[in-house]
Amino acid sequence: MYPQSKVLIIAGSDSSGGAGIQADIKAVTLLGSYAMTAVTAVTAQNTMGVKNITPIPKKNVQQQITMILDDIGADAVKIGMLHNVSIIKCIHYILRKYNLKNIVIDPVMVAKGGTRLINNNSIIYLKKLLLPLAEFVTPNIPEAEVLSGGSISNKEDMIRAAKKILNMGPNNVLLKGGHLRGKMIFDILVTKKEIKIFSKRKIKTKNTHGTGCTLSSALATCLSQKKSVFKSCQISLKYVDRAITYAPGYGKGFGPLNHLVLFNSRNTNV
Repeated sequence: MYPQSKVLIIAGSDSSGGAGIQADIKAVTLLGSYAMTAVTAVTAQNTMGVKNITPIPKKNVQQQITMILDDIGADAVKIGMLHNVSIIKCIHYILRKYNLKNIVIDPVMVAKGGTRLINNNSIIYLKKLLLPLAEFVTPNIPEAEVLSGGSISNKEDMIRAAKKILNMGPNNVLLKGGHLRGKMIFDILVTKKEIKIFSKRKIKTKNTHGTGCTLSSALATCLSQKKSVFKSCQISLKYVDRAITYAPGYGKGFGPLNHLVLFNSRNTNV
């Protein structure tokens, strides 16, 4: 099987393999595309939390990306952990210079164990510089609360927050509803033309480490393969759901997903 497309991943590394660059590579590969990476930060972490974060110098990140783009090119870009303002400005400059398309931004702000991964100044520049370039922004509820400036406690709040984020410039917002209480999960897609709600029964599990990274990488992969916005959401949400369902149960805390789960992207009734 040959790769269907090329996906550039700009994100932090997770030493435990469940999230970050490691999860991204697995998701892109499983869904049939070629993964390339630019590491923005190196973390020391496991399923119980983050011990250390070491940012990669801006010049190094810039060279990682431009070496890829000047040679191989990219059909989509997934952006995850951006640890400081200088990296955000650097990424913005490159995205504009190379006129990159199918940009998916996972606004990583807090690790699963609660560690803060980005400061307030960086959030301001993320909203100002990067969101307007995005095809998709994929916040979870805590991230959407930070971006929109309001609290979210139900489906209607989710829609309001997603609309606020959409007004910041991206073409589409997929707001993930896993943090709300209840037996059902509602993931809400808000575009400039419509609102779609994807509902599914919540899985009782601790094995959710890397769900956001995996979903955003799956979305970038689907877009790179020229799938529609709606179809990309269907496939990506179904893939993550199955990866959680068949998680291997590793670690003592929030365990990783099973990125290798057998998956038929043609059967995507979410």
